[in-house]
Amino acid sequence: MTKAVWTTANIGDQSGKVVIVTGSNSGIGKETVKELASRGAKVIMAVRNLEKGRQAMTDIKQSAPNADIEVRQLDLSDLASVRKFSASINNDYNQLDILINNAGIMMCPQVSTADGFDIQVGTNHFGHFALTGLLMPLLRKTANSQLVVLSSIGHKLAKINLDDINWQHRKYDKSKAYYESKLANTLFAFEYVRRYANDPQAPKLTLAHPGWTQTGLQQHVGFLTILNKLFAQDAPAGALPTLRAATDHSARNGDFFGPSKFFELHGHPVHVQASKDAHNQADGQRLWQISESLTGVAFDAEVSQDIAS
Repeated sequence: MTKAVWTTANIGDQSGKVVIVTGSNSGIGKETVKELASRGAKVIMAVRNLEKGRQAMTDIKQSAPNADIEVRQLDLSDLASVRKFSASINNDYNQLDILINNAGIMMCPQVSTADGFDIQVGTNHFGHFALTGLLMPLLRKTANSQLVVLSSIGHKLAKINLDDINWQHRKYDKSKAYYESKLANTLFAFEYVRRYANDPQAPKLTLAHPGWTQTGLQQHVGFLTILNKLFAQDAPAGALPTLRAATDHSARNGDFFGPSKFFELHGHPVHVQASKDAHNQADGQRLWQISESLTGVAFDAEVSQDIAS
């Protein structure tokens, strides 16, 4: 008997839901928007480049003319932009059913963000940490809300240096900086699951990684453009773990989805395991404290005090 695989046919009706997808003007994010909006969700594309975002919305509406999509500007490398975006969402919406932290940058040259963070951890982790914290009140008051954290199979290659998370005292290695930023995503996710395990109002959190997917994310990595021809799957396939993480009602808090085949590089989405380091509770707690301190965004004082006690 052939084992059933998870496909977009498994996505149920999303009518009535409000969804935010960060980094959605191309690749996996754009595919995620298309699938959710075509099934009735109101989707807010949170993008750095409004012109590209609007073009992506136009593209999606060619195949889904009734899709309810809005494009808003969000630069995750700038906390002022994160605060402005979050304030506009909190002001304009009474519900937020799903927040998908999809945006990311990969192996780019060393640059500092507007707030002085390393560009990779600043965008991939600190920006999303602040965004999630600022939208938590809206997520918490929305019944059955959900948070989806995008990681990478590359997190398994990382050893995070929390004493120098912004690479100020080490020779910069753009690959290691990327892997550390994706380990930060998974550390955040599992620390969130621990902190809110007994809070019935807290959104469920699931994780996903796309395996090896050919997207614009790889623009700074020349050799990947060659290997893409051998190993990469396309963006619609790469979006499947995210879509399952966001819509599979049987998913539990902390479940992680990734491709099924060839070392999780491609295939239909299945449950996968994060690295041992991603579950390190001491690192998760310390990263959370560092993130709150550097971003100035505190999640939930009551829960944090419970943890501290």
